[in-house]
Amino acid sequence: MDTDLKQQDAYPSNSRAWYAVVILTIAYVVSFLDRQLLSLVVQDVKADLDLSDTQVSLLLGFAFALFYTTMGIPIGRLADKKSRRAIIGVGITFWCLMTAACGLAKNYTQLFLARIGVGVGEATLSPSSLSMISDYFPKEKRGKAIGFFNMGVSVGSGIALIVGGQIVAYVANSPPLVLPFFGEIFAWQALFLYVGLPGLIVAALMVTVREPKRKEKIKIKTELGEETEEVSIKETIDFLLQRKQAYGWLFLSMACSVLIGYAFLSWMPAMYMRTYNIGIDVISIWLGSAFLIAGPIGAISTGWLGDYLLNKCDKGAHLKLFGYTMIVLTIAATLVPLMPSYQTATLMFVPQCLMAAGQTALAPLAIVNITPNQLRGQVVAIYFFVISMTGYTLGPTSVALLTDFVFQDEALITYSISTVSLVVGIIGAYAGFKGVKHYREYLSESDAD
Repeated sequence: MDTDLKQQDAYPSNSRAWYAVVILTIAYVVSFLDRQLLSLVVQDVKADLDLSDTQVSLLLGFAFALFYTTMGIPIGRLADKKSRRAIIGVGITFWCLMTAACGLAKNYTQLFLARIGVGVGEATLSPSSLSMISDYFPKEKRGKAIGFFNMGVSVGSGIALIVGGQIVAYVANSPPLVLPFFGEIFAWQALFLYVGLPGLIVAALMVTVREPKRKEKIKIKTELGEETEEVSIKETIDFLLQRKQAYGWLFLSMACSVLIGYAFLSWMPAMYMRTYNIGIDVISIWLGSAFLIAGPIGAISTGWLGDYLLNKCDKGAHLKLFGYTMIVLTIAATLVPLMPSYQTATLMFVPQCLMAAGQTALAPLAIVNITPNQLRGQVVAIYFFVISMTGYTLGPTSVALLTDFVFQDEALITYSISTVSLVVGIIGAYAGFKGVKHYREYLSESDAD
């Protein structure tokens, strides 16, 4: 593979680029809002459908991740060739409809299938969005843009908690909702209907976003000596294997971070209910506020700091920052469940949220900076495959398995979450620092080409 870069037209205007980032961020907020709704109603779903913690964990993680991850790779390859704007618009429409379908599910199987549908739709967003953003901004300015985009994780989670929690409290005290053809539905099902369908407005907004011209392409030499910009699947795999020391350690470290993150996102509301004996209306305000305050600050400031250090002193700045944030995250996440009150637990959760939000900006930024244009959608999709299959499946389920089979008491979920955070966090911090040297080398090669 010849890594000679082909320079193309100038980047779009600053206003056009940031408008696109804002719309893409709104879409990311909606995606996390829709995927996190289920965590708010864990106790109700368990009671109404007669489920165990392990069964609920499969709904929270595995059902969503199953196709979110596997569909992401072919969608990522499609994003490297076709209109990314159109792919995202179709995806938003589909996942919003599937979120509403969760509200019409009558049993465990139907809810499981609807969660799979949400994952399929959301698989379109990150590979296509990160590929587009990399074509809106030059390398030295991407940190702020990708940081802004990735604050959608914490903002979406925060809105899901605050708005969703208040809707749950309202619906629980309202008369039963009766729909034509479907009859009476549970209070928790109404939440999915109220939140899922309005998201279709965001799909319409994608029409106003312009598809940027692709930049930083590599030239590939065929066996006949001719040059082409087409990259085969085999060449993509070869590219990753040649740089496995950088990609591999980064993927592993972020997978550990996501595992801890989804252990918390999936079980934190239930942990607060079981440990501190408070209602979802109180929980949603406290946790939602933590996400909304700490998340954007962490994502944007870390993206800015990474850009600054990259330009001033250290090409390995993004991964080095990742390693340090992983240490702080591990300490905070281990202590959060052990706090004596929900107020102190939430206070301890703030630094964890700051660090996690920063990591969601640092890892994708590091990836696009060392990945040629024609491979970005695919490599980002593979990245999300690895971290999501690890995080979404092992995060919720590892906590549930410890609670069900080791501690054998749902009230001891605090120890399950703390144990998972400590063990996984140590692995993640080690992996983060291991990749710095190799990442620095590949970034230097990319700049020299």
